[in-house]
Amino acid sequence: MKIGYIRVSSLDQNTVRQEVIMRDLGVEEIYIERLSGKDTNRPELQKMLAFARTGDTVIVESISRFARNTKDLLNLIDLLTEKGVDFVSKKENIDTTTPTGKFMLTVFGAVAELEREYILQRQKEGIAIAKAEGKYKGRKRIEPNQFDVVYNRWRKKEITAVEAMRILNIKRSTFYRRVHEKCQLSNNI
Repeated sequence: MKIGYIRVSSLDQNTVRQEVIMRDLGVEEIYIERLSGKDTNRPELQKMLAFARTGDTVIVESISRFARNTKDLLNLIDLLTEKGVDFVSKKENIDTTTPTGKFMLTVFGAVAELEREYILQRQKEGIAIAKAEGKYKGRKRIEPNQFDVVYNRWRKKEITAVEAMRILNIKRSTFYRRVHEKCQLSNNI
């Protein structure tokens, strides 16, 4: 059976291009992931790995859709190989049923990882330049409505921190960051 794995990094990205490729290749079962490829803890990837059986072929549009670093890529390929499942990457024209395909997989995996590292490096450099020029302020600060009221209720132990976060609709890290800021402000007065 031909099994397709499609991944995009976020919910608003489109999978149609990859779906067309899978259809054209005669893929019978498709797993679609809308999640970062930073690691292998992805639900659809895990379902696909559990579903694949001896004699199946896993097909991806490109290596970068399957794994973001060489180590994860090779570990995933080892898992497939142990199950007797072949791997094909359309873009890089890699087929692990051949020795050349296995070699090229390693090379392309390393190149994909290097490309990702370059992108992150350029992004950090661009942000540093923008900050130095005063053009980059970071993410917009979350200003929850009625923080002071909820904060005071929490301080008086009328509500738990979890309840305060739920009322304010903010994450734990944001809540405690604001609490820390309040404490610093109180100490400075």
